Amino acid sequence: MRRRGRIRDRNGVAEREDVLNTGQMLALAVAGFTLGACVSAPEPQAPSVPGMVHPEIWPKLASPVADDPAIDARVADLLSKMTVEDKVGQTIQADVASVSPGDVRTYRLGSVLDGGNSGPGGNDRAPAADWLKAADAFYDASLDAPAGHVAIPVIWGSDSVHGNSNIIGATIFPHNVGLGAANDPDLLRRIGEITAIETRVVGQDWTFAPTVAVVQDVRWGRSYESYSENPDIVRAYAGAMVEGIQGVPGTPGFLRGGHIVATIKHFLGDGGTDKGRDQGDNLASEEDLRDIHSAGYQSGIAAGAQAVMASYSSWHGNKMHGDRALLNDVLIDRFGFNGFVVSDWNAHGQLPGCSTTDCPAALAAGIDMVMAPDSWKGLYQHTLAEVNAGTIPMARLDEAVARILRVKLRAGLFDAGKPSGRPYGGKWDELGSPEHRAVARQAVRESLVLLKNEHGLLPLSAKLNVLVAGDGADDMGKQTGGWTISWQGTGNSRADFPRAQTIFEGIAEQVRAGGGTAVLARDGGFATKPDVAIVVFGEDPYAEFMGDRDNLAFQPGDPRDLRLIRDLRAKGIPVVAIFLSGRPLYVTREINAADAFVAAWLPGTEGGGVADLLFRAADGTPAYDFRGKLSFSWPRAPDQVPLHRPGPNATAAERAAYNPLFAFGYGLDYAHPRDLGVLPEAPGGDAIAANVDRYLDSGHAAPPWSLAIVGGDGASAPVLRLPANTPALMLASTDHLKQEDTLSATWTGSGSAALALLGTPVDLSRQTNGDMALRLGLRIDEAPAGQVTLEARCGKSCHGTVDLTGALRAALGKGWTTIDVRLSCFKQGGADMSAISAPFVLTSASRFALSLSTVALVPGEGPPSCPAAPQS
Repeated sequence: MRRRGRIRDRNGVAEREDVLNTGQMLALAVAGFTLGACVSAPEPQAPSVPGMVHPEIWPKLASPVADDPAIDARVADLLSKMTVEDKVGQTIQADVASVSPGDVRTYRLGSVLDGGNSGPGGNDRAPAADWLKAADAFYDASLDAPAGHVAIPVIWGSDSVHGNSNIIGATIFPHNVGLGAANDPDLLRRIGEITAIETRVVGQDWTFAPTVAVVQDVRWGRSYESYSENPDIVRAYAGAMVEGIQGVPGTPGFLRGGHIVATIKHFLGDGGTDKGRDQGDNLASEEDLRDIHSAGYQSGIAAGAQAVMASYSSWHGNKMHGDRALLNDVLIDRFGFNGFVVSDWNAHGQLPGCSTTDCPAALAAGIDMVMAPDSWKGLYQHTLAEVNAGTIPMARLDEAVARILRVKLRAGLFDAGKPSGRPYGGKWDELGSPEHRAVARQAVRESLVLLKNEHGLLPLSAKLNVLVAGDGADDMGKQTGGWTISWQGTGNSRADFPRAQTIFEGIAEQVRAGGGTAVLARDGGFATKPDVAIVVFGEDPYAEFMGDRDNLAFQPGDPRDLRLIRDLRAKGIPVVAIFLSGRPLYVTREINAADAFVAAWLPGTEGGGVADLLFRAADGTPAYDFRGKLSFSWPRAPDQVPLHRPGPNATAAERAAYNPLFAFGYGLDYAHPRDLGVLPEAPGGDAIAANVDRYLDSGHAAPPWSLAIVGGDGASAPVLRLPANTPALMLASTDHLKQEDTLSATWTGSGSAALALLGTPVDLSRQTNGDMALRLGLRIDEAPAGQVTLEARCGKSCHGTVDLTGALRAALGKGWTTIDVRLSCFKQGGADMSAISAPFVLTSASRFALSLSTVALVPGEGPPSCPAAPQS
C-alpha cells in the first residue's frame, strides 16, 4: 500500500496539469463542484459500455454500526465551530517522516501514518517506547488548538498487516496467503484481536488491514496479501478479521480497550488486474466485480468496518480513486458503509489532471481522507484555496469531515487521553508475549500444505541425525516476507526479531528434545552423512509492484535449489523440501526431486510451527497432522496464467480449461497417505522470467540481463567470459564474501568505455513513480581521474544520465559501501522509464577502478536528490 519513497506526482516529477479532463469534470459536477457553464451533462450510455456501473444490480446492505443521535449532534456542533482550515486539515493524512507534531498543531491535520520505511525520528527500527512517545506527541499537538480553532484528536494509521509488523519484538503472523489455507475464521478473529492489542501498545489507533482482494492472477506482487482466489474464503475471513480488530458492534468493547479501527482494502478489484499488474486495470464484468471482488467488502461492512481504502487500480480504464459511481453509489449507498474512505499513498496524484499536491477530483469522487504522505502541505494549500474559491463545495467538505469525526467519536478518541494512558499503552510484555506467539505458531501449523509425502517419509523421528540446508533455513527475512519492519521486508537482521524462531531453530529445538542432532549447512555440505535432509528455500522478500512477475517460473536460469535437492538425493539422503513463497509457483522439478514437499508460504516469526508438523511425538505418532488445503490453484507450467478456480459467472469453456497441477482445496495429511509418483514437467520450465529489480548479483549479470562493454563509438560487445579486456576497460572476477562474487572493472584511460548491463526493454515507470533507487554495491579501488557518468538507456538515442564522479570519489577509502541513484534522476535526465533496455551504463574516459558486487533496485531512502547533471 504505502511506501516511504516520495512520489512527486503521477509522472514522478514536480509538475502538474491545470486542465481537467472530461471524466474529472463530470465527477466534479456530480459532487456539486463549480465548473462553469462550459460543462454539459453526460450523454446517456448503453448498459453494455465496459466500466459503466449499474448500482441497482448490487446488493442492498447495511452496517451494524447504528446511527447514534448523540454522536451526530456532536459532529454537527463541531462542524459549526470549525474553521475552513480545521476542516481541510481533517481530510489530510501525512507521513511521520515528513510531518512534525508542530505541523499537526499548525495545520490541524486529522491523521498521520507511518509508511513502509517510516518511523519516529526517521527510524523505522526505533524501540517500541519511541513509537509510543511519538504517538503522545502527535496527540498532544492535535489537541493544542490555536485560538479560534477546534481541538480534534489526531488518528494514527499503521500497516499492522500480519501482526504489528512494524515493531521489533512484535508477534508476526503468517501472511494472508498462508492463513487462507487454514480455512479457520475463528483463528483469524483471534489474530485480529492480538494484532490490535500489539498495535495499541505502541500508541496507534488504526490499522490498514485486512486486505480483502480476491486474487485471480498470482503474478500480482501483492498476492500474498490475499487469503484466496475463492471469494467464499475471503468473505468468511474479512468479517472475522474486522471483528477481531475492532470488536463487535453494539458491545462495550467495540473500538475500545484493545480494539482499534480496521480498514478493508483496496476498493475495488485490485486482485483482478490484467496480467496481474500492480496498480493495473481490472477488465472483469460488473457481475464478476460484484460476485468475486466485492465479497470481502460485503462481509467486512457487515462486521462494522470503519475505514475503506481505495485502490490504485482501475476498472476498465477508470481509476478507482476517481470512480464516484463505485465509491459513492455502490460502497456508500448500496453497501451501507458508514465509516470514511481513505486514499492510498499519493494515489490521488495518478488521477488525470491531478498532481499529488492538487486534486479536487479525489474529494469529488468520494475520498474523505487523502493520504498525502510527503505532499500534504501543498495539498492542504491547494485544497484550502479551492474551498475558498467555491471550486470545492462546502457541502462535500463537510460530508467528508463528518465521516471522519464520526469514526473518531465512535472510537472514543475525544475522551481517551494520550495513547500512553489508554488500555495496553506501554504494556511492553504484550509485544510478542508467549500467549500471542502460541497463536501465531498455531497459525503456522494450520496454514502449511503437504503437497507430497512419498512412502510416508513424514513425520520424521526426532532421534535422527538431521541436516538442515537451503538459504531459507535460518533466514528470518525469507520466512516473514515483505511488510515486515521495512516496506520490502529487506535490510532486517536476526536481531530485529528477538522473540522469534527461525525454521532451523525450531527444528533444532525439537530434534534436541527427541535425542537427535540437527546441523545447519546452507550449501548442504556435511562431514557425517545425515539420516535425512530438510531443505528450506523460496522467494526473497518483496512488496507491491516489486513482486510482479511475467510468469510463474520459480528460479529460472540458475535453479540452485533444485541442484541442492538433487545433489543430496544423489548421495542417498532422503529430502524434505520446505518451500517459502507468497504464491504458488512452478516448482514441479523441485517437487519431483524431493521425497516430501511442503508449501509453507510466509510463516512469520514462529518457525517452530513448521517443525511441529515434521516430527513424531515421543509415542511415535504424529505430533500434529497437516490440515492446510490450497486456497489457490497450483500451476503445472510457468506460463499457465491466469490460473484460478472458475468463478460463479464462468463459462463452460472456462470451467473445462481449468487444469492445475494441484487444484484448489488440495492438501495431503498423515491420516490419508498417498504417493504422487513422478509429476509431468512442463516443456520450457527453464524459461527466463522477467527480472526488473536485480541486474548484477554477486558479481554476475542476473538473468535475463547480460554484461557488455560499450566502446566510445557506442558499439557494444557482449562479455561471454571473464577476464575480458579492451584497450580502455579490463574486467575480471575477484573474491569478496565468497569465490568470484565480485566484478572488478579497471578503466585504463586509453579512451572512453562503458560497463553496461543490457536486456530486452522493461517498463520501470511504476518503480520510478514509487521513488525506487538503483543501488550499486561497490568498493572504489582507484578514484576516478576524470568524469564518470551513469546512464539508464531506453534505445539508441534515448537515455538519462547523471554525473557520478563526486559520489565515487567520496566512496574512496570507505571499503565496501553502497551508492543509490533515484530512478527519477534518470527520468529527469531524459530517459523514457517505460522502455529501459540498459539500466546500468557506467562510462569513463580516464583512469578509474572499482569492484562491483550488486546492481539492484531498492526503496528510496532519505530526501530525494540527484547527482549533478553531466557536463557537456
